[in-house]
Amino acid sequence: MTTYPKEIFKAYDIRGIVGKTLTPEIVEAIGHAIGSEAVAREQKEICVGRDGRLSGAELAPALARGIRKAGIGVVDLGMVATPMTYFAAYQLGTNSAVMVTGSHNPPDYNGLKMVLGGETLSGDSIQKLRQRLENNDLAHGTGSFREYAIADEYLARIVGDVKLARPMKIIVDCGNGVAGAFAPRLYRDMGCQVEELFCEVDGNFPNHHPDPSVPKNLQDLIAALKASDAEIGLAFDGDGDRLGIVTKDGSIIYPDRQLMLFADDVLSRNPGAEIIFDVKSTRKLFGWIRERGGRPLLWKTGHSFIKAKMKQTGALLAGEMSGHVFFKERWYGFDDGLYAGARMLEYLSRQADIDATLHGLPDTVNTPELQIKMAEGAHYALMDTLQKTAEFPGSREVITLDGLRVEYADGFGLARPSNTTPVIVLRFEGDDAEALKRIQEEFRRVIHAAAPSLDLPF
Repeated sequence: MTTYPKEIFKAYDIRGIVGKTLTPEIVEAIGHAIGSEAVAREQKEICVGRDGRLSGAELAPALARGIRKAGIGVVDLGMVATPMTYFAAYQLGTNSAVMVTGSHNPPDYNGLKMVLGGETLSGDSIQKLRQRLENNDLAHGTGSFREYAIADEYLARIVGDVKLARPMKIIVDCGNGVAGAFAPRLYRDMGCQVEELFCEVDGNFPNHHPDPSVPKNLQDLIAALKASDAEIGLAFDGDGDRLGIVTKDGSIIYPDRQLMLFADDVLSRNPGAEIIFDVKSTRKLFGWIRERGGRPLLWKTGHSFIKAKMKQTGALLAGEMSGHVFFKERWYGFDDGLYAGARMLEYLSRQADIDATLHGLPDTVNTPELQIKMAEGAHYALMDTLQKTAEFPGSREVITLDGLRVEYADGFGLARPSNTTPVIVLRFEGDDAEALKRIQEEFRRVIHAAAPSLDLPF
C-alpha cells in the first residue's frame, strides 16, 4: 500500500513542497481520489486551473490525468487566477473546480484548492480523499478532456456590472503572480488609467513575494504612489484571490478595514444583512456593522470555513484579515481579489475625497500578522495546551472558536495555529499603545508558561 504524506492534507486545501511532499505522481493519485469523490457526488466534469508557479505546468496535467482515471471529464482552463477557476465552475455549469496553486506560500510550495458540487472541500472532506487513496477506494473510467478560455467571460461579467462614477488613475502591483495577466486589463476595461508594477507572470517572483498581507511586500507600491499622480494602489497575492490597498500617502488599509467600506456599500442596499469576519479582524467591525443596521458574526479563519458559514447563514458579505473577501451580493460568494478591487474602486469613485474616506475609517494601535515558526504539528499541540491551561484574568471574553481570541475592554489578542504552514499566527490590537503592550505581555506570560524556550516575535 502506497502511503501519502499526511501533512499535505491541510484543513482547507492540499499543500506541500514541490519535489518532496508534492510530486506529479502524488498529485495524479490525489486527482484520482478527487475524481472518485466526484463520481460519488454525481458530478460529470471538473474545471482545472493553475497559477503562475513554475511547478504548475507539470502538476496541472498530472492532476487532470488522475481525475480522468475516475471517469470524470476535465475542462482545462490553463493559467488563470483562482477566482476565475471558481467562476468557470458556475459559468460552465460543472459546479466543480480544482485550482493548482501555492497561493501566497514560498516559491517551492504548491497545492490544490478544491470545490465539488458547489462545496469547497475542507476538514474531513479533505481527509476523506487521503482515506480513499489508502483504502484503494477509487472509481475507474476514462474521462473526457477539453480546453476552455474563461478570461473574456469573467472580465466581461465584472465590467458589465461594476460601474465607476468617474475615471480613476491607479497603480496595480501583482508581484509577478498570475493576477498580472488579468488585473491591468480588468481595470482598464472599467475605465481606469493603470500603471503596472511587476505584472509579468514569473514563478521565480524576482521582485517581491506576492503576499500583500506582509508590509515589506508593499514597499515598491508605496514608493510608486509617491512618485505618481495615481490616486490609489492595489496589490494582489500569487493566485489573485486576495487584495491589498495602499493610499496615496503610503498608508496600508488592511483587509479588515477594507471590509468596513464593503459593508457600508452592501448594507446601503441590503439593510439587516449578516456580515462575517474572521478571528484575526479588528473588533471595530462589530460596532461599524451594527451602526449601519447589519448583523456582525465572528468566525474561524480559512476560505472554506468562511464559505461554508456563508452558505449556512445566507450572509451577503464576508472577509478575512488575510485579504480574502467574499461577495454574495451581485457575485457568487467565493473569494476574489480582482473582483474585490473592482468593487472598492466603484465605492471610492463615488466619494468626494478618497483619502478622507480611507483615513476616516476607525483605527486602533495594532500589529500585522506575527508568526511563531514551529515544527510540523507542534503548533497544534501548543495551541491545544494553551486552550486548556491559559488564563487571562483581566479579559472580558475568551473565544476558542479558532485558537484563542481574548477580548478586553480596550483591545484583543489572538493566537491561532495556521492551517497552511506550521506556525502560530498572532495578532494584537489596542485602543492605545499602552493597551497593546499590556495585552501582549499577557500573551507572552501564557505562551512562555507552556513553552518557555519559544522565541516570540513581539
